[in-house]
Amino acid sequence: MSDLLFRINCGYQNYAWGKIGSSSAVAQFAASSDPTVKVDESKPYAELWMGTHPSVPSKNVNNGKTLRDLVSEDPETYLHSSIIKKFGSSKELPFLFKVLSIEKVLSIQAHPDKALGAQLHAADPKNYPDDNHKPEMAIAITSFEGFCGFKPLDQLAITLTIIPELHDIIGSELVEEFKTGIKPTATLGSEDDKSNRKLLQKIFGKLMNTSDVIIEEKSISLVKRTETDQALFAKIDSRLATLIQRLNKQFPNDIGLFCGCLLLNHVELFPGEAMFLQAKDPHAYISGDIIECMAASDNVVRAGFTPKFKDVKNLVEMLTYSYDSVEKQKMPLLSFAKSHGEASKSVLYNPPIAEFAVLQTIFDKSGKVQTFDEFEGPSIIIGTKGEGSIKIKGSSKSEPFKTGYVYFVAPNAAVELTSNDDDFTTYRAFVEA
Repeated sequence: MSDLLFRINCGYQNYAWGKIGSSSAVAQFAASSDPTVKVDESKPYAELWMGTHPSVPSKNVNNGKTLRDLVSEDPETYLHSSIIKKFGSSKELPFLFKVLSIEKVLSIQAHPDKALGAQLHAADPKNYPDDNHKPEMAIAITSFEGFCGFKPLDQLAITLTIIPELHDIIGSELVEEFKTGIKPTATLGSEDDKSNRKLLQKIFGKLMNTSDVIIEEKSISLVKRTETDQALFAKIDSRLATLIQRLNKQFPNDIGLFCGCLLLNHVELFPGEAMFLQAKDPHAYISGDIIECMAASDNVVRAGFTPKFKDVKNLVEMLTYSYDSVEKQKMPLLSFAKSHGEASKSVLYNPPIAEFAVLQTIFDKSGKVQTFDEFEGPSIIIGTKGEGSIKIKGSSKSEPFKTGYVYFVAPNAAVELTSNDDDFTTYRAFVEA
């Protein structure tokens, strides 16, 4: 196999929120790629990490070297000079590529932008371990649900009015100020839009600074109400009562029932749909299997559904308080000029940040070929369905590409995919300066 294309085995994480045993795509992929991995049917398998992160290293199948070591030894070959110049590191990829399998809700959280990340790291390196931002993109590979951004203002006004427990926490005076003050059709960046965000910040700040005793009392009442008056919650969303009951079983009487279920968009994605999670926007994953790509960072500011540290002051101050609809949170699927051939679908998810983009390629017939021109940067590609093969363009030797296999593709390497099944599917994360 060429030094420019080689298969890697990738480490996984057994976080408590992961899917159990072989029901997890993470477990399935890890065991398919590495025969030494024996799936424990009693354990959760939450995340597969593909990249140069030192805590969960990806390793070259041929020689056992970590991808981080290979990149460090020859950064020009494996990163490209333009990537080193742009991102300032000769040791690691600027992105971390993952598969997540979610059984229980993850914490409601937001990530700082670069400027705030540097401030938080300098002031509190224990809770903020680096100075980078952490924009993320999630692509569904099974049916997926999550929270993403605040609901549109008119929906929030209804929720604040008709849900007694939330109304009691926020208080009549502030609810009335919000209802009469918002301008739901305000133009982005206008004075009305800025005023809308300040009102939303007041609501969220009041909630997040409410005492644990009151949150517990109102949570108990809220859950009881979902059992006795489902029609009330259906005025907001037909899924809402059931959602509150489900998440309360996972995190009883948690503030997340209010700041997540009642204030944030409840997003459902079908396989292939994606959402981009901007810096300073609240979000959480609830259930499903996803491809995730993020900037190489580990900075998290948490709000709910977590026993971990919650930095309420920074959280309330940092959020953008955007209030777009669910449909505006979803990413467009774009054409990509460097991908051409016989695949039934090859589309680009291109978030508005420099660190990464992801290319999905799907075949609907065996024996079809898709060619990818050279990228001026590194990439990692995983097979999530079916089987095929991969090779350097022009090479006589191809490599098997089974479900769960992961390959590293160095810069300036044109490659070809060939399908051996009618449903061969891959996702490729990459970066170009």
